Amino acid sequence: MRNRVQLLALPLSATAIFAAGCGSGSGDGGGEGKSVTMGITDKVTAVDPASGYDVGSWIVFNNVFQSLMSFPRGATKPEPEAAENCAFTDSASRTFDCTLRPGLKFSNGDDLTSQDVKYSFERTIKINDANGPAVLLDSIKTIDAPTADRVVFHLKYSDATFPMKIASGAGSIVDHREYPADKLRDDNKAMGSGPYRLDSYTAGDQAVFSVNDRYQGTAEVHNSGMTMKFFTEESGLGKALEDGDVDLAYRGLAAKDIADLQQKAASGDSHMKVVEGTGAEVQHLVFNVDDPAVSDKAVRRAVAYLIDRKAIIRDVYDRTATPLYSIVPQGITGHNTAFFDRYGEGGDTARAQAALTGAGITEPVRFTLWATPVRYGPGTVAELKEIAQQLNASGLFDVDVKSTDADQYAKDIAAGKYAVYVRGWVPDYPDPDNFTAPFFGDGNVLSNHYVNQRLSGELIPRTAAEDNRASTTSDFEELQDTVADDVPIIPLWQGKQYVAAKDTVNGLEWTLDQSTVFRFWEIQKVDQAG
Repeated sequence: MRNRVQLLALPLSATAIFAAGCGSGSGDGGGEGKSVTMGITDKVTAVDPASGYDVGSWIVFNNVFQSLMSFPRGATKPEPEAAENCAFTDSASRTFDCTLRPGLKFSNGDDLTSQDVKYSFERTIKINDANGPAVLLDSIKTIDAPTADRVVFHLKYSDATFPMKIASGAGSIVDHREYPADKLRDDNKAMGSGPYRLDSYTAGDQAVFSVNDRYQGTAEVHNSGMTMKFFTEESGLGKALEDGDVDLAYRGLAAKDIADLQQKAASGDSHMKVVEGTGAEVQHLVFNVDDPAVSDKAVRRAVAYLIDRKAIIRDVYDRTATPLYSIVPQGITGHNTAFFDRYGEGGDTARAQAALTGAGITEPVRFTLWATPVRYGPGTVAELKEIAQQLNASGLFDVDVKSTDADQYAKDIAAGKYAVYVRGWVPDYPDPDNFTAPFFGDGNVLSNHYVNQRLSGELIPRTAAEDNRASTTSDFEELQDTVADDVPIIPLWQGKQYVAAKDTVNGLEWTLDQSTVFRFWEIQKVDQAG
C-alpha cells in the first residue's frame, strides 16, 4: 500500500440496502440565496480528483463532483446520489451493482453515463498519483458498464466498506471527454456534475464556485455561490473574519481563538457565533516497537498509565478536543474505552512504576518525543512538552521533545529514526475499518513495525467482509482491547469541528459531522440574524 502521509497531515483547528433519496436539483430552494465567502488555512493541493488527498481538495471534490453514493447530513451510512440504487449482489460483498439516476448531466451539458463512472475509477487507479486516493480503490478488480445506466464493480476481496469508500472524494465522477485517461489535468479547471461549478481557482488565493443548474441529486442548495479564500496564517484568517472580509472561518483558527469567540458569543458581546459539530479527527502517540528504548511492552504501558489527557485538553487545546481512550473514536461503530479500562485517567505513578519494576527496569527510561510543528496543528509541540513534563514528573522517565519540518519528519519516521512520535488522522469514511486497517492491517501506514497476525490476518479481513456493520462490534472491541494490551500506539484526543461565522450565516450545523463532508449547499446567508 502506498504511504498515506498526506492523510496524516491534518491539524486540529477550527474545523477544527441502498435506496435513493429524493432528487432535488439546484432549482429546489437553491441558487437564490446570497453568495457566501469562507476562509480556510488548508491548502487545495489538486482540483483533479485523481490527485489530492487532503481536506482542502476534498471540499472541492465533494461540492463540484458527484459520487455514486454520498453521506446524508448527520449520517454514517451512505445513500445513493448519482445512483438511483446500489447494492451488493452476493453474500461475500464482492460484487457491487449500481443503477444511475435518469437525466444526469455534467455542468457543461454532456450526458453522464456508466461509461463516465467506469472511466473515472479506472483513470484514478491507472494514474495512481502519489498524492491521490487510488489506495482507497485497491479492492477493485474489474468494472463493467453493461448498459448506459448500470455499472458493476467486481472486487478482488470482500470489502463491505466499499460503498463508503466510493461515497468519499475517491468516488468523484469526471467527464471522460474532459479528462485524459493516463495523466492529471493541469489547467486548474474542473468539470463535474455536483451542486456547484468551479468557476476559477488560483492556488494560494481563492476558489470561486457558482451553482450548477444542471445538477440532479439529493442536495438542496441554499445560496447562490461560494468563494474559498486561502490563508497561510491563523492570525490572517482571524483578522479577515473580524474585518468582515469572510463570512465564516473553517479549519484555521487556533484553539484559543475559538475559546475566546465562544466566550464573547455567550456574553452577547459579538456579532459572531461558533458552531460546534462532531468530529472524527484523532491523534495518537506512536511507538516504534523495534527501537530499544520502547521495545519492551512494560515501557509503553508505563507511559499509558502516566499520560493525563484531560490536562492536555485543558491546558493546550482550551477544551476544543475530547480525551480519546481507544483507537476507534466516539460515535463510530464498535467504539469502546479500552485504554481507560486498562490504564485509567492517567497520572498513576504507582502502577507505572510497578509495570517497569516488574520488567526489571529500575533506571529512568530515556527517549525523545518527536513532532512536526505545523502538520498536526499549532498545539502539537506544546502538547508533547506537556506529555514530557508528565512523564518526567514521575521520576520514571527522562524525556525531551524535538521537532523538525514535515518532509524530514516523514522521511525519518520511514527510516525508523524515532522511538516515539505523534500522528494525526482524519478518516476517509466514518467506519471503524478506517481507524484500524491502515494502522494494523497489511501496509501499516504508521511505520512503527508493529505486527499482530490476529489483527491483520483474522479480525480485519473478517470485519471487512461483513455487510452488516453493527455485527462487527465484537471483533472491533477485541481489536481495540488487543491494541490497549500491546500499546503500539496511545490514543490522545478526538477533535471537535468548529466553524466561526457572522451571525447572519445559517445552516452550518449541517456541514459538521463525522463524514467530514463540508456541504456548501447547506449554508445560507441572510440579511439579519435569526
